[in-house]
This record gives sequence, C-alpha cells and structure tokens, in this order.
Amino acid sequence: MSAIQTVKKIGLFSLRGILITFEIIIGLLILLILYMMLSSKINPPEVQEVQIGKREKVGENHYVIGDNWLKKNEQGIWEMYIEGAPYERGLIYGELAKELVQKQEKIFVGQIDNFVPSKGWQRVLQLMIGFFNKDLPENIQLENQQEIYGISKSFSDDYDYISTKYGRILNYHAAHDIGHALNDYSMVGCTSFALKGHKSANGKLLIGRNFDFYVGDDFAEEKIILFLKPDKGHAFVSYSWAGFTGVASGLNIKGLSVTINASKSDLPTSTKTPISLLAREILQYASTIDEAIAIAKKRQTFVSETIMVASKIDGKAVLIEKSPAKMGVYASPSDELICANHYQSQTFLMDSSNIQNIVESDSHFRYAKVKTMIANRDSLSTMDAINILRSQKGINNDTLGMGNPRAVNQLIAHHSVVIQPEQLLFYASTNDYQLGTYLGYDLEQIFESKQIHSPNRLPEDAFLHSENYAKFKEFKEGKKKITAFLLFDKNLELTDNQANSFINTHSESFITYEVLGRYFLKKGEKKRAKKQFKIALTKKVASLAIEKELENLIKECQE
Repeated sequence: MSAIQTVKKIGLFSLRGILITFEIIIGLLILLILYMMLSSKINPPEVQEVQIGKREKVGENHYVIGDNWLKKNEQGIWEMYIEGAPYERGLIYGELAKELVQKQEKIFVGQIDNFVPSKGWQRVLQLMIGFFNKDLPENIQLENQQEIYGISKSFSDDYDYISTKYGRILNYHAAHDIGHALNDYSMVGCTSFALKGHKSANGKLLIGRNFDFYVGDDFAEEKIILFLKPDKGHAFVSYSWAGFTGVASGLNIKGLSVTINASKSDLPTSTKTPISLLAREILQYASTIDEAIAIAKKRQTFVSETIMVASKIDGKAVLIEKSPAKMGVYASPSDELICANHYQSQTFLMDSSNIQNIVESDSHFRYAKVKTMIANRDSLSTMDAINILRSQKGINNDTLGMGNPRAVNQLIAHHSVVIQPEQLLFYASTNDYQLGTYLGYDLEQIFESKQIHSPNRLPEDAFLHSENYAKFKEFKEGKKKITAFLLFDKNLELTDNQANSFINTHSESFITYEVLGRYFLKKGEKKRAKKQFKIALTKKVASLAIEKELENLIKECQE
C-alpha cells in the first residue's frame, strides 16, 4: 500500500482532500508526541461555584430548572430557553440536555471510529489535534470558556480516555473549522442570501441560508433551537446541536442576524478563534453592522470564512470576509446579496486561492442559481426564499441529480433558516434537511414571556414524500456500503444485478458512477471502472476539480 493510500485509508483526509506524505506525518509525530507530553493539558477557567437546582420533568420530553426549560416540539426539534451568567447557564444547559449532550458526543466519537478504526491511529489523531489546539483557551473569551466548562460537567465519563471533559468540548467547538480545512468544504458547502427593498415582498430585510455541515444523518437528528438571555449583551436565538455554544445561524433581539459560510482555506498551522465563537460574540454584543465589523477585526481565525451580518438598525446586510491573514467587507450595490463559498470584496479580488476556488469549485454554480431565481421575481416572500433554499435544479432548471454539490439543496443540510430581522422573526427548518415544515419564532414574544406560543408554520416540500426521494434514501444506503469498502476494506461483493440496482436508484447523478467506478477500480476491474468514470463525465459534474479527478481516474484505468 502506498503512502497516499495509507493516508486515505485512515480517513485523515477525504478522497478529494489534501494529500500529504506518510513520511512527513511520522517525522512530525515524534516531535508532536514529545511536545504533547509536556504541554497539551487544557486547564478549565476559574469559576465561582453556584447551585442551579434540580432538573424537573414536567411532561414527556419536557424539563425545567427554574425559568429555564427544554422541550421537544411536535416536529421533533428541541426548543430550549436559558438565562443567567456564563458558568451558571452552562451548568443549566448541561443538566437540562445531558442525555442529548452525551448522545451527540457518542455520535461524534462514533464517526471518528468509522473513519479511523485503528486505535493506534486514533491516538495519533488525538495527539495531533491536542497539539494543534493546545492554545485554544487563549483564543476563546473567558465568558465562553466558563459557559462551555459548565456544559462539560454533564459530559459522559466514557470518553475520558480521549481527554478531559472540558478539553473535549473545546476541541468539538473547533470541529467545524478543522473539518472545513481538511475536507475542502465537503462538509460545509453552504449557500445564503439577503434581500431588501424592491426584492423583498414587504420591502424589509429577508435572509435565507442552508447550513450544509454534514457529519452524518445521526448527528443532525437531535437539533436544538436555543433561546439565550445572557446577563450581558443581547438575547438571541441560535440553531445547532446539543453542547454547541457557537453560532452557525442566529438572530438577536436588536434585529441583527448572523450566518457563516466557509471559503477556501489552506491547512491551518495554529489555533485561533473558532469561527462559530466569533459569530456568537457578534450576535451577543453587536446591534449594528459597524459593531459587528469592529468585533470581527479584533479576532484572528484559523480558516477562511464569510460571516453574513444583517441589521434592522442599518436596514441592510454585508459580508464580513475573513482569512487567517486578512479581512474584507462586501456590501452589494443592489437590493440582493448572495453568498456561496467564495469571496467578493476588493480585499480578495486578486487573491489566488479565491480565484482558484471560483474556477474549480461548485461555489459559482450555487451563486448563479440563486441569482437567477431572484431575478425571475420582482419581489420575494418568505415562502419564495424557502423555495430557493429547496432548489435541486441547475441554472436553466436542468436536472443535476439529487444531492449534487452544485445544487443549492444538496440534501445534506444540518439545518436551513429564513430570517426577517426587522420583524424579529426566525424560521427554522425541520427534518429532513430543508424539506420539512419551517417553524417561525417571534423573538420579542419569546423573550418577554419566556415561553413559545405556537410558532408560525410554513409547509413541507412535496418532494419529501416522492418516489424519487425514496430512491435517494436507498441510494445513500448503497453508497454507504461501497464507501465502507473503499475506505475501510469492509467486505463487499456486488453482483451485476446489485450494481445495476444501485445505478437505477440515482441514474442522473455523476456521483453514482464515480462511486461505482472506484469500487471496480479497487477490485482491479479497470475496464468496468473506466466505463463508469466516462459515464460520470457525461452527467452534470459538480466542479472543474472533480472533472479533472475523473479524467485522472480514467488515465489510471489505462495504466
């Protein structure tokens, strides 16, 4: 087995990820292990112990501690209200949601077990991440550390062999950034947009976004809509998962919204502020765009990311574009602002990584699709925004095949939201992906009453109950088995009938033929593999980079 095959096999990098040599890893590991033995321990912050009271169960899937509560709604989404000082609210969060927090960690660690089945390599990965994140506390505000530490008290003892509870939860907060860098946004290909003026049905700000952070369907099963009223700063809502205090999509009581989109990043070399915690700081402490920009300038991040900020006070939205080295701000000259995964500000106009990203990735396809859909209407309603977020078609309404990364709806979204900052309304998707009902929450009402009163409902997508979606779910199961064979040598012998059935579940997607081609190539059946790769190239391939990779695979079949 070659060095590159070894790296792919242990799962440190995706098949389309960054390739580094095994020899370099070994050389670094010697230094890393020695250094880790001396300096990897992450100490918790100083806190003043408080008593939070016992959790009461007041109904099925409904828990209360004082004025704080956690409840599962009819759509299967958890709703949570928390208030108080940092450490106190962390303890309350952890106690209310301890089963969810522990379940989420079990899933997360299970994913590591899947991708890195060797205990030896898990230890290597643990050491590498521990070394990389050793200075993480220095880049996280004390308030965030105290809140995170409070939640960590409810973590399971089962994974103490990995690190301390506090050390683990800190590293999980950097998972979005590390996953973004190592997987070349295979986990974070998000799309968002902002409308105002004549492009919005009521003339007011309208924000739409898909958060395509994918760590498996199990990871996205238990979502939490968190309503947080801190002792300092602004009350806000955020949509994510148990144990996560950062922000991917949120709106505060001042009418300022924040969403994040990954951009092209080099492999980070040192720890800085996780982007989700920067987004959280902006959401909690900014009420205007200028205040958001000032906060963003203060923090260094270790991956490239765009933060879309929309403000009720300013009546507009901008993109704050950050890389580890520089920062730019982009404000659209029109009533529409679109964000995929490339930069648009003058700061990055001639940046070589950004130019390559635009040319070779799927980002420009999604940008163009959103722009076309917006252009087709004089003004768009909340439901129109949702329809854009659910789109699986190409620019000319051509078929891309389900789950294509160049579609706005890639059928991988952890969540999707539509935000109306000026009305303080936050619409959140329910399962599956952005196909289910959207629930609309009135922040003013919730933070005044500390309760949720029957959120508005916008209808689910008919596609959710279609024959094609049933086929797509069948396709995913087949793809999972083939991927397990490709990455982990799980035994798999496909008959001709099984291969044809796999194709029939998803015949319009290049992914089907690429995956099947890789299966045949690993089996040594180069002629059959070449045929599949050639068919893949006749479909709507997601990007130029993937097209080049398929061409290289065809050459490999001819060797």
